[in-house]
Amino acid sequence: MSAGPLFGQDRAIGQFLDAWRTRRLHHAWLLAGPRGTGKASFVRAAARRVLADAAGPASTSPGLAISDDHPVAHLLRAGSHPDYRSLERAERPTGGLARNISIDQVRSLGDMLGVTPSLSPWRVIVIDSADDLEREGANALLKMLEEPPANSLFFLVAHAPGRLLPTIRSRCRRLDFGLLNDDAMVSALSGKVADGDCARVIASAGGSVGRALQIAALDLAPLDALARTIMAEGDPDNSRRSKLASTLSGKVAAERYAAFLPMVPALIAGEARNAAEPRRSRALEAYARARETVALAPRLTLDPGATMFELGGILASIAGAPASLKR
Repeated sequence: MSAGPLFGQDRAIGQFLDAWRTRRLHHAWLLAGPRGTGKASFVRAAARRVLADAAGPASTSPGLAISDDHPVAHLLRAGSHPDYRSLERAERPTGGLARNISIDQVRSLGDMLGVTPSLSPWRVIVIDSADDLEREGANALLKMLEEPPANSLFFLVAHAPGRLLPTIRSRCRRLDFGLLNDDAMVSALSGKVADGDCARVIASAGGSVGRALQIAALDLAPLDALARTIMAEGDPDNSRRSKLASTLSGKVAAERYAAFLPMVPALIAGEARNAAEPRRSRALEAYARARETVALAPRLTLDPGATMFELGGILASIAGAPASLKR
């Protein structure tokens, strides 16, 4: 089948399929939840199902999947379906991705929305992610959501829906994607992560398949374990935070550093949820400090080693023991 299985999100799938089968379909859907919980996979599968059913033959699958041999599946794989458009951050000529989805990208949707769909009465537009829209682009999208052409379906992926314009949120039906439990994680990672590493990766991933795959690919689980040790036991002689700093310093470690950096506030947030006072208060304070540090580090191109050493000190503060400030 052209759509791989989605694990742990049966409720969202069921809500959408019920609306599609009865054609009581909202024109805009906001897919909200943490990164790595299946939102992008859902969007691709839902778009395939809608466009395939509309063009025929309709799928008899109880889920979102359609046959690999369906003509619509071939067109989508080739990136040539005339009634489908996906917007995401564009690649810069100098390398890397643009910071935002631009207003020009959003305006380009007018070319498709201004003509009759080609293969069926339906067309699908995906914004992945809506968090990345620049403000002018968000306003341009809002106008399209306010007066959409008939049978136009918008999917907005949002990792932080609270950052979107309230007027955009109000024009969408929301589907929530929660973190996966361990059983769903095991199923999702089967064949993708070595059996011997699976439990360790799941423990570090916090219910996110995307994060789990990244942890496995970049071998981040030992760093996760080291950070948890610092939170639990502190770092009185600075050796643990120094190890974090040295491991993630230098160009060779750049990818691991970029991936591990946002994991630190998430680790602290998990600690705060599960801790009793006064540890919980220390964790909440540490979380605020860690979030600020993680937000500033890429923007100010701070030294990775120094940043990780600072974060190590923040982690150590949760243990409640005084720690040396010398590196």
